Amino acid sequence: MFAPRIRRWISGWLLPGLVGAGFLWCRCANAGGITLITHGLNGNVDGWITGMATNVPNYRRFPGTNFTCYRMSFSNFNNAYYLTAARVAGNAPTNSDTGEIVVKLDWRQLADGNSYNTYQVAAAVLPALLSTNFISELGGHALAEFPAHLIGHSRGGSLICELSRLLGTNGVWVNHLTTLDPHPLNDPAFPLDGFLYSAVDAPARTYENVLFHDNYWQNAAFGATGLSVTGAYSRRLTVFSGGYSGTASQHSDVHLWYHGTLDWRVPTSDTETSLTSAERTSWWVPYENGGTNAGFVYSLIGGADRASTDMPLGPGTDMIRDGFNQNWDLGAGTSANRTALASNNGGWPNLIKLNRTATNSVELGQRTPLRYYYQWVRPSTNLATIGIYLDADTNPLNTNQTLICEIPVPGNGASVSFATTNILLAASNAAPGSYRFFARISGGGRSQFLYAPELVQVTAPQPPPTLTITQLSQAQFQIVVNGSVGQTLVIQHSADMGNWQPLATNVLTSSQWFYTNNAVATPAPRFFRALRL
Repeated sequence: MFAPRIRRWISGWLLPGLVGAGFLWCRCANAGGITLITHGLNGNVDGWITGMATNVPNYRRFPGTNFTCYRMSFSNFNNAYYLTAARVAGNAPTNSDTGEIVVKLDWRQLADGNSYNTYQVAAAVLPALLSTNFISELGGHALAEFPAHLIGHSRGGSLICELSRLLGTNGVWVNHLTTLDPHPLNDPAFPLDGFLYSAVDAPARTYENVLFHDNYWQNAAFGATGLSVTGAYSRRLTVFSGGYSGTASQHSDVHLWYHGTLDWRVPTSDTETSLTSAERTSWWVPYENGGTNAGFVYSLIGGADRASTDMPLGPGTDMIRDGFNQNWDLGAGTSANRTALASNNGGWPNLIKLNRTATNSVELGQRTPLRYYYQWVRPSTNLATIGIYLDADTNPLNTNQTLICEIPVPGNGASVSFATTNILLAASNAAPGSYRFFARISGGGRSQFLYAPELVQVTAPQPPPTLTITQLSQAQFQIVVNGSVGQTLVIQHSADMGNWQPLATNVLTSSQWFYTNNAVATPAPRFFRALRL
């Protein structure tokens, strides 16, 4: 019955003083991904979803000025529903400086609770994410090639969980899953649903191909409650003064709460209702700092530490890292906090994490370490290639990135592999400036992209250090090292100019470093040199 078919900034008052002392941020926000937002029972994308999508590029840590927004929706033709996509805001993806793509998934014709369940809807959406020609503006790329953040409210939480499972069976990882008061119809937790609705939805679960899952839920609204989801950082909401009004208003307040973590203005509106200073004060606990240190902050764009052991609601409650994938040690330890996939056809190679492991600037001709994690569910006899690029922005679809090197990697079956490689920034493929590292893994005719969130400052080559040596005694010398402020230098000595040993290391705070060696009991011929580290 289903078949896929092709078809700024806002000024306002930000909360004063919201810095979040002690809160651990990544050194740089990220983009170059997909943010997909969807609704639940009898919903659509005309109201709060449009309000949320519009504010993604207005987020304070958004690393650019523009984005691309598509609406994916179902159209009925000859009693069959076809999924189509149309750009409704922003630039074409090749012309964006961030590469960020926001998708509003509208399944209103199928969301009445009786005609279709979320198993069926997810199965209809999946081909559009995997297809390289569903959105022609992507120039032959599939949405599954980008790191994805899936956000779903109510039945939409069930839908994105099932969509993440289907992606996993096709070998695709999901970077971030956000469930907002997930309510799968006729789940065993909701025995009253059967009196009104016949659809039996997919369960809200955290599958092994999900890197991070956060879940925000409440059980205060009669009949319209959500669930705490195993494998997620589950944050229960308990305060609902203000916000939406009417029956089961608390259910809608959950997505309003999340909106407030994306849009920090006071007051602000999601197009349907408003958040005022009163809600800012009462809806978030002190750790969450009025909404700035919660919710959207754990996205790639937000850049907060997903592996944190902090417990925002206090001792004995969920740690942030509870939502981080611990099937493998990806930075948050190991535990069985994911639901296994029944199958994985290994169709896609995946870059799971990419990070610089140093913070210093890098001089042309020098190296810097880069760590990557990947999975490709293929035998080790299959080889994929990881290309490492320098990019002045976070858009993998434009042409301003420069290839630095290519690394062959074998299929690793059901494992996750990682390695640290030292990237040489040569004058032939880099120029002084500020960049991000960008990686593309390709194998089996498929590719995926990922940016390292940390910036790298590439600097011009500096002249080598020089030495002035004054002999103080038969076995003691004063060495004046001439260099540039900020250079890390090591003085070495040798008796034969073949075997060099370090004497001292220093970071220059001025153009000269004065060093006097310790006298030795038995003088011998001695040679000195200084090297940059």
